[in-house]
Amino acid sequence: MEIKVYHGYGHENDLIVFGHVLEASKSQQQTFTNSVLKNMVQLVKLFVVKPVGGIKVRLQWNNTWYETTTAKDGFFRFEWQSETSTPAGWHTVSVEATGTGNSLLATGEGKIFIPHIAQHVFISDIDDTILVSHSATVIKRLRVLLSKNPHTRKPFEDVVAHYNLLAKANRQDAVPNPFFYVSSSEWNLYDYLNEFFAFNGLPKGAFLLNAIKKLHELVKTGKTKHEGKFMRIARIIKTFPNQQFVLLGDNSQKDPSIYAAVTEGFPGNVYAVYIRNVHKEKVQETQEILAGMEQRGVKTCFYTGSPEAIEHSRMIGLI
Repeated sequence: MEIKVYHGYGHENDLIVFGHVLEASKSQQQTFTNSVLKNMVQLVKLFVVKPVGGIKVRLQWNNTWYETTTAKDGFFRFEWQSETSTPAGWHTVSVEATGTGNSLLATGEGKIFIPHIAQHVFISDIDDTILVSHSATVIKRLRVLLSKNPHTRKPFEDVVAHYNLLAKANRQDAVPNPFFYVSSSEWNLYDYLNEFFAFNGLPKGAFLLNAIKKLHELVKTGKTKHEGKFMRIARIIKTFPNQQFVLLGDNSQKDPSIYAAVTEGFPGNVYAVYIRNVHKEKVQETQEILAGMEQRGVKTCFYTGSPEAIEHSRMIGLI
């Protein structure tokens, strides 16, 4: 049995951590090559998972234990009020899975992200916003996902430069602005995406991904319902109600309509919305949705290349 603890987040007293309990798999060191066959095998293994439901997991924080039970898909989530204020930064947290008589079955370690006080908080999609993914076409998405690895996948040109400018903007210290990555990609790809972000030098942040999938569901990778992504963004905004948010996405799927719903549901909390144009057939629809956001006082940028987005960020004072 193994526990995967994902990067959690919170502020001072309100803390959130989540993860999965899975049947232990044979550990294998990941390699990054140009071999399509090896890349395919490594990717498929991420979806050969056996979640374990009904397992008691517990977390210790400041000498207090918090307990919960995994759902049918092995997912667990802790949300608690810390008795003491937690300073900004990254904090290590350990989680235990226990059996009869609190016998220890497995342990896992993760991080909690407490953002520093910042003028803006950034929430970004990943596929076709940062990472070239072809999300609108199942066959193309699967082809690139199966044939490449985190080191050979390509970010959009200048997107790394744009995000790092946003991370460092308007800071009086060396601490970057907070980033959250909310994606339709599944938790199966958590380590894969972390490796891609680290390899390409993208700002570190907390990931909020989609429900874990098994191998027979691989063809459905990257597909989720409108409400799921909206709710994950809503939880972040509710956690930081006094912050101004910048949302970044694309028009390959539902980002424009999801972000429009966010601006309606949280009036005054969204400062700007960026939508990358990757779907020519949706240009007019996207423009109409963004026009509606502009009427609600949200600054918008509909762009094809990241240099356009960088120029817009300068124009509205984000960088």
